[in-house]
Amino acid sequence: MRNDTIVAISTPPGVGGIAVLRISGPEAVALALRHISQSAAVMQPRKAFYALFRLGHEVLDEVVVTFFQGPHSYTGEDVLEISCHGSFYVQQRMLQALVDDGSRLAEHGEFTLRAFLNGRMNLSQAEAVGDLIQSTSQASHQLAIRQMRGDFTQLIEKLRNRFVELASLLELELDFSEEDVEFANRTELLQLLDQIEHEVASLRDTFRLGNAIREGVPVAIIGRPNVGKSTLLNALVGDERAIVSDIPGTTRDTIEDSVTIQGIRFRFIDTAGIRQSSDVIESEGVQRSFRAAKQAQVVLFMLDAGQSVEQMRADFEEFSTHVPLEDKRVVLLYNKMDIHEQHGQVEELPDNVFQLSISARGGVGLDALRQHLTDAYSIPENQVILTNLRHYEAMGHILESLAQIRQDLVQRLPADLVVVDVREALYHLGLITGQVTNDDILGSIFSNFCIGK
Repeated sequence: MRNDTIVAISTPPGVGGIAVLRISGPEAVALALRHISQSAAVMQPRKAFYALFRLGHEVLDEVVVTFFQGPHSYTGEDVLEISCHGSFYVQQRMLQALVDDGSRLAEHGEFTLRAFLNGRMNLSQAEAVGDLIQSTSQASHQLAIRQMRGDFTQLIEKLRNRFVELASLLELELDFSEEDVEFANRTELLQLLDQIEHEVASLRDTFRLGNAIREGVPVAIIGRPNVGKSTLLNALVGDERAIVSDIPGTTRDTIEDSVTIQGIRFRFIDTAGIRQSSDVIESEGVQRSFRAAKQAQVVLFMLDAGQSVEQMRADFEEFSTHVPLEDKRVVLLYNKMDIHEQHGQVEELPDNVFQLSISARGGVGLDALRQHLTDAYSIPENQVILTNLRHYEAMGHILESLAQIRQDLVQRLPADLVVVDVREALYHLGLITGQVTNDDILGSIFSNFCIGK
């Protein structure tokens, strides 16, 4: 890391009431004092003070300056935040003056990178900062806060301690290998591996939920033409988002809109009606419907409540031949209850298929549908949820290492060979928190941050 002073505008581009410039580094205070109308005496840590920002004899703006003294700052260095009026002209003149005096424009995520390199946070917490900035719902915000505050780190540290204990017992055997002493009971070690493997696999399995909450849960609305798919989309998002018509095949392409329900963001995707058609465009629309369903986590399969049960089952089974549904939550929606109050239901469905009766046009049953969706994606209290693809892949590598360790122990391989695989698992744990890292990983992570963070 370069030991220079960096500067950036930390507020979004544009004109607003206030903009904030952030300076971090060994010369942060000296650079600021060249332009503000106060002496170093007022630079009290964690206290804000009023000043004039000058360019030579010209007063550029009235500002409020807050000083954070290293190492007790966000980056671990001396940091100043200068709040000025949100004029684009003022921001740029102020930024240019600080650069001309010797600071450097910060790169993407460089403030947070310095926080990581200076030990203010580990790598998973740094990634959580980016997630927090990009959070678009209460649920995604909650997950980012939990990770940033160290819930995930604590769990990783517990796993690391178990691996370290395992490695220590095996390495102790190496010290006494000539005496043929076995300090570690291989049966007990296998039991310990069972526990670790269960914890790692359970954590890895939460990625599907965590990633969906972070990105917004994709929900595909599927069914034959004229069963009410577009009407349902409009009712859920509260807008005339899709054209509703009695003419079959009106929707030729997927239409997507998002809505937050009880703090969870759902991405509803209206699709073309599924049927055989000689129309090339409509056929392409049907294929796009299948693709949307394959990519979705939830499929709302809409049926006309006036259909016979036999036809309903046939439609659903035909759809199931095109889209594997085993890993999805599927809801059969019996629509048009305002017309067909009494109707049959498909029986003997898989455990991941649920049934609800609604009237998309009349709003009947929509609250129950919303509740069903939010119940499925609510965040369990105090449970650590995986949200990051990099962490998910690391957990996969750890499971591979665990499988190899198990094989080593069953085959009663020498302790020095088993330790190699234990260290491999520790390596992948270290990649998550940044105890082991490289420039490529850091560059990939922090390139997604905004400049001022």
